[in-house]
Amino acid sequence: MRRFCITVVNCALQAVVLVGIPEIAGVQLWDWRISSVPIAQMLLFWGLALVVAGNAFAALFGVHSRKERKLCWEWAAVFAILLGVEYALAHGWLNFNWLKETLLWLQNHR
Repeated sequence: MRRFCITVVNCALQAVVLVGIPEIAGVQLWDWRISSVPIAQMLLFWGLALVVAGNAFAALFGVHSRKERKLCWEWAAVFAILLGVEYALAHGWLNFNWLKETLLWLQNHR
């Protein structure tokens, strides 16, 4: 039951961090944007970092079962990978131009 709760909480955190933060940061009132892109990126980075730290803390001190500890470390790794991908996207090390070109090529050769 605790493993199910760990999974549900982490899925909810994933939705909040990856969908909720960008949505809240991108709110516009008429032609005025509430926050800037750097602030939205900072909120996303900090949200992912806090979830990684929370899962690591839970794995080290919160749970006692070996399976639950392993599950917390797995979730920490998933969020750490997402944090790395977001960092690479923000610094321009990773882009999806290849995907755009492939989709345009497929659209033209249909």
